[in-house]
Amino acid sequence: MTQRPIQFWHRGRIVQASGLSPQRTVLQWLREDEHCVGTKEGCGEGDCGACTVVIGTRDDAAPGGVRLEAVNSCIQFLPTLDGKALFAIEDLATAEALHPVQQAMVEHHGSQCGFCTPGIVMSLWADYEKREAAPTRDEVNQCLSGNLCRCTGYRPIVDAARAAWDKPVVKIDRSPLRAALDELAALSSLEYEFAGQHFYAPRSLAELAQRCEALPGARILAGSTDVGLWVTKQLRELGNIIYLGAVAELKSIQREADALVIGAGVSLSDAFAALVTDEPAWTELAQRFASTPIRNAGTLGGNVANGSPIGDSMPGLIAVGTRIILQKGERVREMPLEDFYLAYQKTAREPGEFVRALRIPLRREGTHFRTWKVSKRMDQDISAVCAAIALSIDTAGVVTEARIAYGGMAATPKRAAQAEAALQGKLLDAATVRAAMQALAQDYQPLDDMRATAAYRMQVAQNLLWRWWLDHSGAGVLRAQEVTA
Repeated sequence: MTQRPIQFWHRGRIVQASGLSPQRTVLQWLREDEHCVGTKEGCGEGDCGACTVVIGTRDDAAPGGVRLEAVNSCIQFLPTLDGKALFAIEDLATAEALHPVQQAMVEHHGSQCGFCTPGIVMSLWADYEKREAAPTRDEVNQCLSGNLCRCTGYRPIVDAARAAWDKPVVKIDRSPLRAALDELAALSSLEYEFAGQHFYAPRSLAELAQRCEALPGARILAGSTDVGLWVTKQLRELGNIIYLGAVAELKSIQREADALVIGAGVSLSDAFAALVTDEPAWTELAQRFASTPIRNAGTLGGNVANGSPIGDSMPGLIAVGTRIILQKGERVREMPLEDFYLAYQKTAREPGEFVRALRIPLRREGTHFRTWKVSKRMDQDISAVCAAIALSIDTAGVVTEARIAYGGMAATPKRAAQAEAALQGKLLDAATVRAAMQALAQDYQPLDDMRATAAYRMQVAQNLLWRWWLDHSGAGVLRAQEVTA
């Protein structure tokens, strides 16, 4: 690996960037260095969507061999663009006409103050490029889950997104873009240095393992959806950075006889798509996990490795029996995911070790799985409680295996051992479920904080177990009044 500039495609050409901090964001580069000021800075933490841009990457399965995805530029570090393509709002219109998405926004009065509009248009454009027909209203709402508008209101924006398809379809020519990305792919792995800080982007698993073992104190970076905030909000210096996003082996999803093996570099969007295909009960969490731009950038492996007690993927992964695969040098080991979490923000990952993949059991006949997220708002919010329940039931109605996990209830994502014991080997009926609900009080002592009180969290955790029973028994919402706290 030899030092070279950061190189990526922007505005019709391959550009080089050097002499800049590895912690400089894509948004800062666009506005301050390139003077492309259409992209706006709002929250600086990936919530508001004013900074949304579109990233292009090589993907043989995508139209024209190029995948286009909306991401938040305010929390993406510039070196992560190496080998990719960057599109901002200035790239859509021509000298002769606005893009159909932009024109529809004008005609349907989709913008008032206009601050959020560039980010909204970029999200809609990425969606426009990937589909062949007008989206449904629900699909537009999903697309815009990471874009806030405080003055226009969403009805005219959604109308504009659908009306754009009433005009002649205008899509980019991906052939020259793919040729440029192929040219970038032929470059050596990125080693970038500024003021003594190094940014490494290995392109193979072997190279990554060697680099992590040689620099055990380096910061491992995946999607930057959490680490980016350490810089923009906490003003932290990260030291040397090892980036996982260029390692092809970590972006694979393999289907084994009884499991999905999802690489640590697989985006949340792709990981949830694979999970939902196998088990539709993942759908609610897949739609409510952060937002579309965050899911496009963040990785399932990163969410797991972060170790947050409110990481939304972990309860579900633990409930279905996921095992985490770790690598240090040439040594590979795996363990049950619940054993990976030792204490608050402390995991079993050793210095120089990295998360390689997750082995997630496929759906089994007789196992009934559900997961729910409870938060103050529908989209883009941190959970007060995230619950996941997987019970295996035999033909006689007896629980043969119980796996229940919660986030937001303890210092780590944690199984409910006492509630599981109250169900294990018992005939599954309302009385058994109520006993398990009461046992949850022995499993968790949740905290009060600004998101929820301890009493609220416990009641929600118990009620979600009852909700599982209502769904499973077919009793429906008419029996919700029977919930006991």
